[in-house]
This record gives sequence, structure tokens and C-alpha cells, in this order.
Amino acid sequence: MKIQYPNIAVVGTGAMGRGIAQIATQAGSRVFLMDANPGAADAAKAALGEQWGKLVAKGRIDEAQASAWGAQLHTVQSLDELADCDLVVEAIVERLDAKQGLFTQLESVVRTNAVLATNTSSLSVTSIGAALKHPERLAGFHFFNPVPLMKVVEVIAGLKTDPALCADLAAYARQMGHTPVQAQDTPGFIVNHAGRGYGTEALRIVSEGVADFATIDRILRDQVGFKLGPFELMDLTALDVSHPVMESIYRQYYDEPRYRPSVITAQRLAGGVVGRKVGEGFYRYADGAAQVPAEPPVPVVDEMPPVWVSPRASRRAELYQLLKDLGATIETGQSPSPHAITLVAPLGFDVTTVAVVERLDPARTIGIDMLIEDAATKRRVLATNPATRVDIRNAAHALFARDGKAVSVIRDSGGFVTQRVVATIVNIAADICQQGICSPKDLETAVTLGLGYPLGPLAMGDRWGPTNILEVLFNMQTVYGDTRYRPSPWLRRRGAIGLSLTHVEEN
Repeated sequence: MKIQYPNIAVVGTGAMGRGIAQIATQAGSRVFLMDANPGAADAAKAALGEQWGKLVAKGRIDEAQASAWGAQLHTVQSLDELADCDLVVEAIVERLDAKQGLFTQLESVVRTNAVLATNTSSLSVTSIGAALKHPERLAGFHFFNPVPLMKVVEVIAGLKTDPALCADLAAYARQMGHTPVQAQDTPGFIVNHAGRGYGTEALRIVSEGVADFATIDRILRDQVGFKLGPFELMDLTALDVSHPVMESIYRQYYDEPRYRPSVITAQRLAGGVVGRKVGEGFYRYADGAAQVPAEPPVPVVDEMPPVWVSPRASRRAELYQLLKDLGATIETGQSPSPHAITLVAPLGFDVTTVAVVERLDPARTIGIDMLIEDAATKRRVLATNPATRVDIRNAAHALFARDGKAVSVIRDSGGFVTQRVVATIVNIAADICQQGICSPKDLETAVTLGLGYPLGPLAMGDRWGPTNILEVLFNMQTVYGDTRYRPSPWLRRRGAIGLSLTHVEEN
């Protein structure tokens, strides 16, 4: 197979540049490493040699292969030595002036048909190319760290980028063993844009006093299936990386409320409490392990009161069956008795509002999240309102923990943790489709590969019901009076027919 770009250069040999160089070499390209910091390119070459040596030791490759790859890797001291390269990938500091300056110099060095690519994660490709005489030869080629393991790359067309160039870069990405996704030149491209809902909504929830960091992480892992909770993830990526991205996307979208950053991360960044790499973030770390507070014990209840379920509860039939399986005494009258746990299961509304609207006694009313079917979760989530009695709270906790499933009890808010985060993720994804930033198929691919979500955001919407997601958003907008929960027109149009890939392409 003919390699798309036989000779490439990687300028900037930090973690990203080194990773790009590794997969390009392994694909068969001759790779030239350059870095403005003396000795950095040589250090990168040595590190890659060590990496291939480890693969030999593990029996993944043989000595001949490692030697062949090493022979394809070269270091250079000046840009002039890159004159014969077919492709130059920039992976330097994330500053517009620095990138423009580099590409301006490169344009005068490389051949007229050479391709220039930026690994920027947050800057506009169009803005970077604005300094060039021929911006049509520049495209975004955004990899994710660690590059050899993160198998997706965003190919971004600037306003003047030649479309054929993007097709060639996509073909090269496949030769390197990666999956390319095509994106328009908008803030955050696909992955960083689609990822806004997870962390920012979790930060809003904790800022409202609904639950602590560890509880929110547990809920989203156990109810939805995320590999890491949002605060575990931010500790891993570190706030000195993730908070500036939050601010950048928010500002580039002219303060769009959906992307509003949090004072919590701003304060922690200022205080140096940025995550695992410094031993302290949302969690403290000892020998690399997070020190997670223990879950509250299940209360001991001597006498379990009966349970009455609101006729407006979501998944009401399923909830009745669950209560039967747990051995609850169920009341079926039009209203609860004076001793019953009054159980509501709203979508988007807070428990207090439901109690008032349905004329229920708030002191005996408690909510349960039924957005996701109980059988598919590892945790149940209950919510009190400010008037819920302690004995009612404890009884409900003990009842729903009878079969050994974990139970979290959170404070009242508009919508439960899972409802708010999932609805926000789906809504932002729908807005990406509305703007035509990428195809729905590429959106799903980028998010599952780039963010590691258990499902793509559109698949999430279909899995748990587009109309349910819309109900959560409409009700959250009512509760908060905030446009950040305004449903995307794309989501509203497809709410009745589903979001799956068989429905999403326009005629």
C-alpha cells in the first residue's frame, strides 16, 4: 500500500508531538522531529526508541521491526531541513501568535504542494491560516492524548481549506490506524464541544448543594455507565488543561449559557489544586490512588411504612413492580394515608414543585429517578425536598437498598443528577447537528472514541427516550428560567421520531 505522505515533519515534541510521530513512523512514513527547545527532539527520539524496545520485550514486535522504525525517525535543527516534507504537523504551544508565526515561516520553506496541519484543540484553523498566503493548504489534524491509544482524529476544514486536503488527511489517519471524523471550524470542533455537558452540568449540580463530588461521580458511573465520573475525569486531565478549554469555548461562542464555566474550577486552578498530577484535586491522592469518602450506611428501620406512588410518576408500572419485588406494602388509593411514604418520579421537575402541584404532604414526599430503567442501573437515586422528614428519608433509603443495590440520597433540585447531565449532553449534541458542524455519524464516533462514553449522545437520547429528554429540558427551563436548558431545534424536530442514525440524515 502506498503511504499517503512518505515524508512528514512533526514540529513540537511534547506528549502530543511524540505520539503523532510514533504512529506516523509505524504507518511507514519517514518522520522528522523538530523542537525549539534544545535537546527536546533528541529526547523524543530516544523515548520512542525505548517505547519500541518495550514492545519487543512484550513480544508485540521483533527487533527487526523496532530497528526499521528507528531508522525512519530523524531529528532536525532548523525549519530549512523540512523543505522536502509532504506534510508538516504542528504540535506546539496553544497560542495563536506562535502557531501563525511557525506556519508563516514554514510556508516559505516547504514545497508549494506540501500540506500544513495544526494539532490545535481550541484555536480556529481559519484564524491560524489567516496569516498565510495560501490558507487553502492548512487544515486541522487534532489527535488526542495518548495518541497511540486514542484512536480518533478530528480533520478540520478552515474557511479556505481545500476539501481535497481533508480527504487526504482522513486517508492518512486510516493508514495510521486511527478513525478520522470530519469537522467544521467551530469552537471545540466535535469532541471538546460535545464534552461540555458532562463536566459543566456536574459542576452546576455540586454548586447548588445537591450532592458532593464523590456522590455525583458514583451516580453517573453506576446509572449511566461512564468509566469515570466528571470529577474523576477532571482530576485526570487536570484543571490547568480543562478549565481554560471551558473558558475558551464559552467565550468563542459569545457567552452561550450552555457552556458557562464554574467558579469552582476557576478557584481550584488559582489555588493549584488541579488534579491527580499534583496529588490533590477534587480528591486527594496517596500513591496515585484517590482517597474517596465512604458511602453513608443504609439506615436501620424497625417498621417500614407503606408506599403510595404518584399517578404521574415516570415508569409507574415498572416502579410498582420494583416495590413488589422489594416487599413493600403498596397503597393504591387516590391519595396516600397519613403514614405512607409518598413517592414521586418526575422528569426535570424538583420534588418540592411536584409535591405542591399534586397537593402532596412535602414532609412525606420523596423522589426517585426513573429516567433509566432500574434493571439497567447499578444504583438507585432518591431525592428529598427541604421538608422531607428524616424518618421518611431513612425508610425510603432502607427500602430501596433491600436487594443490595447501592442507593444515593441527594438534595432537592430541578431534575436528578443523571437526568440533568444526560439531557445536557444530548441537547448539546443535537445543537452540533443543528449547526452542521459534523455528520451525526461522525459525532457518535468522535464521542465514543474521543470521550469514552458508553453510548454516543444521540444513541443515549434514543436509548432513554427523546421525548423524555425533551421533557427534562422543558421542565428544567421552567424551574431555572435559564436558556442553558433551551432544547435545540434539531432535538425538538426529532423528538417524536428518534435520533438514531437511520433517522438523522437530511433528505
